[in-house]
Order: sequence, then C-alpha cells, then structure tokens
Amino acid sequence: MVNHKQYHVAVVGVTGAVGQKMLEMLDSIDFPVEKLYPLASKRSAGKKVTFKGEEVEILEAKPEAFEGVDIALFSAGGSVSKQLAHEAVNRGAVVIDNTSAFRMDPDVPLVVPEVNPEDIQKHNGIIANPNCSTIQMVVALEPIRKKFGLGRVIVSTYQSVSGSGNDAVEELKDQSKALLNGEEPETNILPVKSEPKHFPIAFNALPQIDVFEDNHYTFEEMKMINETKKIMNYPELKVAATCVRLPFFYSHAESVYVEIDRDDVSIEDLQNALNDQDGLVLEDDITQQVYPTPLSSEGKKDVFVGRIRKDLDVSSGFHFWVVSDNLLKGAAWNSVQIAQKLIQQEQ
Repeated sequence: MVNHKQYHVAVVGVTGAVGQKMLEMLDSIDFPVEKLYPLASKRSAGKKVTFKGEEVEILEAKPEAFEGVDIALFSAGGSVSKQLAHEAVNRGAVVIDNTSAFRMDPDVPLVVPEVNPEDIQKHNGIIANPNCSTIQMVVALEPIRKKFGLGRVIVSTYQSVSGSGNDAVEELKDQSKALLNGEEPETNILPVKSEPKHFPIAFNALPQIDVFEDNHYTFEEMKMINETKKIMNYPELKVAATCVRLPFFYSHAESVYVEIDRDDVSIEDLQNALNDQDGLVLEDDITQQVYPTPLSSEGKKDVFVGRIRKDLDVSSGFHFWVVSDNLLKGAAWNSVQIAQKLIQQEQ
C-alpha cells in the first residue's frame, strides 16, 4: 500500500448494518480518507450515502471498483469476500475483512488491536476481523493471561438479534407486536436462514446461532473456540462455548468462566489487571448495583466487564460478565482500529 497521509478507502457492504457503522466510525475519528468508495450490490448502485457531510454515490462492488483503493473494509458476507477480496488485493489494496471467509486461513492474521496488533505486520494483503462474540471476550482474557496465566475458558453468550442483520431486528419487532396482540408470529430468519426450521425469537431464547457441526457445536461456537486460540497464539488453550440468541436488538453479553495458573489471586487483583487493559471499562461494584448491560453498552466502542467473582469450589477459577456493542467493537470499530494500526505501523 502506498504510504501517504490520505487514503482511498472502500467500504464493501456499505448499506448493511455493519457497513453503515464503518462509515460512522471513519467519520467520528476523522480517519484520513482522501476518497471514499462506497460499494454494495448492483441493486444499491446509484443510491447515495452521507460521509463527512457530503453525499457520495454507491458503486457496484466488482473487481474494477477497487482500482486506486488503498484500504478496503469488507462486510458484505463471506461469499462476497471470497469473490472480491483477492481482486482488491491484486489492485493494490489491503483488505480488512469482517466475515468468516479468511479467519482461520494460516496465511491471514486475525486481529484484535488490544490483543495482537503485531500480527498486522504479517499480512499478505488480507487481515481478518474476528467474530463479534470472540472480540469482546479476548479483550477481557488477554490481561488475565498476561498477568496470571490462563488454562481454561468456558463461555455462554447472550447475543442480540442484530448479529443476524437488519432483517432479524425487524423480525423481532414484528414478532413482538404479533405476540402482544395475541397473534401468531411469522418466523422466517432465526435461528439461521439456511436451516429448515425457524423459531420465534420474541420472548424466547434460541440455543442455536448458525448451523450445527458434526461435533454438535454450532458454527458460531466453533468460531469462538478456534478464533480465541488463534488471536491469543495459544493453540493449547481449553475453550468451550455455548452461544444463545436472545430477544434484544444490540450488544452481546457473555458469562465467562476462567481457570488461571495461580490460586492466590483475589477479586481485586483481577479487577486491577482488567482496569489496565486498553479498550476495556470495568463496571463492577455490587454494593451500588454497578455492572454492564446490553442497553448500557449500546453505541459505545469499549468492552465492559463486571460481576467478577471467585469460583466457590475451584481456587484458580473466576467468573465474570462481558458486554459490548456487537456492531461497533464487535465489527465496525475493530475493523477501523485495524486500519488505524495498519497506517501507524507503515509510517
């Protein structure tokens, strides 16, 4: 990538929930964008988006659209990334991909800037942005691993419907109205579009996010397991996940259990370690009922941690609660942070 102070930046999937947030993040931090290339499907081409107070026409996402692009932020689905990411790289762009297309590719770094920014330098044109639920968890795990060691992680997630896109948000609204009116809700999207059965999400809890694998875990659960090990460069780490979709709109919450390498660590020790982590806010005062919630974290870029407590039976075990906005730190903001680190490292 040409090293200059202003950059030609493409956002692929600019009309989607994450693409829109990418624009907001680029604008809010005054990222050095000399020219914006808003890219989307053919049906959206010709429409306009607003960036830095000006309207910019959306272009069709196709290989030639990446001519002159320095940085391309992708969030249009894995099939689009597989089709176009290398086309962008071949035209000189560095791709930061927010899909699962390249996350486990050994030649593609998987990056959370607060955890492994040095891996950015290993890229061969593509940098992968991790799964939203993985990102917030590893931000909390890393300071614990650094200070106390880490041997086991068990996580249960409480994920918002926006993780399945704007259509799922609308489905939750429609189903809630129907059920409150005593009507039968329509189920078209959740737990996942490609599955034969759908279940209402309104006033419900769905213990399935994405498709089931042969080992009885879902693809979402396996993403958390495998991505955590890769980001932390810790292949022997023991990780188990149960991912659940709940009927709220934005932000994901997680109940995390960890076993560290020491049994002399106090709650205060763990709080102090977490307090020193960039991008993490400790909200943990049970005397004042202070702890993070999906609503309180919505629209914020940080990861929030609370409800820290020692396990009652395992002296090296701790439980805590992690919450973050899945569209921001879980997707758009982490992608833009990677772009920030990229240009800082190349200057």
